[in-house]
Amino acid sequence: MPIEVWTWPTPNGHKIHIALEELGLPYTVVPVNIGAGDQFKPEFLAITPNHRIPAIVDPDGPGGQRLTLFESGAILIYLAEKTGRLLPADPAGRYRALEWLMFQMGGVGPMFGQYGHFHTYAPEQIPYAQARYAKEVGRLHRVLDKRLGEAEWLAGEVYSIADIATFPWIRNPARRNIDLAEFPNLQRWHDAIAARPAVQRGVAVLAENQRVGGMSDKEREVLFGNTQFQAR
Repeated sequence: MPIEVWTWPTPNGHKIHIALEELGLPYTVVPVNIGAGDQFKPEFLAITPNHRIPAIVDPDGPGGQRLTLFESGAILIYLAEKTGRLLPADPAGRYRALEWLMFQMGGVGPMFGQYGHFHTYAPEQIPYAQARYAKEVGRLHRVLDKRLGEAEWLAGEVYSIADIATFPWIRNPARRNIDLAEFPNLQRWHDAIAARPAVQRGVAVLAENQRVGGMSDKEREVLFGNTQFQAR
């Protein structure tokens, strides 16, 4: 039976779409319109208590039992271990991949997200916050560029879930006022991943719902207002 993917076309959602396409695992998409508040519906909260996409339901989990899983990094590790792919087999390579996966989870995702919030979606301009996150986004690009000057992929010689986790955040650099030409190693890596057919299929999932431009007041309230903090 296919894996259910509860998702929306955000960088964290695209991570899982890409991994499933790379692994050739059958899956079905359950759209969770985060701008409309679908993430607060009981059926989604039954899968994840954190009302954030993505989440999966694997009817053929460990021991043949149904497994629900949230947090994109945990899902990537699970899918890699389920198939024995996209995670190096040797211990040193495995930990290198996990190291860079955690770098994305703890650094790239949160900092890029804060940049996007204060530069694009915040209802008022806060120069300190904008400068703070712009500098951090630039620093993270430099860290990635340095690493990719040392190795072909983030984990070393093999493409892994670390690359899959990071790529969706590096796409569309103009949204961060970044010119990838200033980071030649990162540019090379980005272009190589973008050319992969499985990646192209992954980022096409729910592409018709991709956000362009600003958001309505209602969407802003759902995503960033008091709705986020109400008991569920």
